[in-house]
Amino acid sequence: MQPRLRLDKWLWQARFFKSRGLSADVVESGHCRVNGQRTKKPGHGICIGDVLTFAQGKQIRVIKVQALGLRRGPADEAQELYLDLDPQAAPEALE
Repeated sequence: MQPRLRLDKWLWQARFFKSRGLSADVVESGHCRVNGQRTKKPGHGICIGDVLTFAQGKQIRVIKVQALGLRRGPADEAQELYLDLDPQAAPEALE
């Protein structure tokens, strides 16, 4: 069985939201999907390889979980936790 981490905690550790409470609010409001399935549970367990779709401000983010964090570290450490699947975020991938 793969290790899991709470969805709200992972979103906070990956620095998508300034607080764990904000990340929990986004999930509870129904604006988050895990592997295409809507979830309203901040405690939903996610694992490596899951694809998350969620609203962040006016933008819809599509993220693939690459690692589970141990702490909320600096931004460069947080960016190693995920792969951004948004085609607008990586225009060089279209070349």
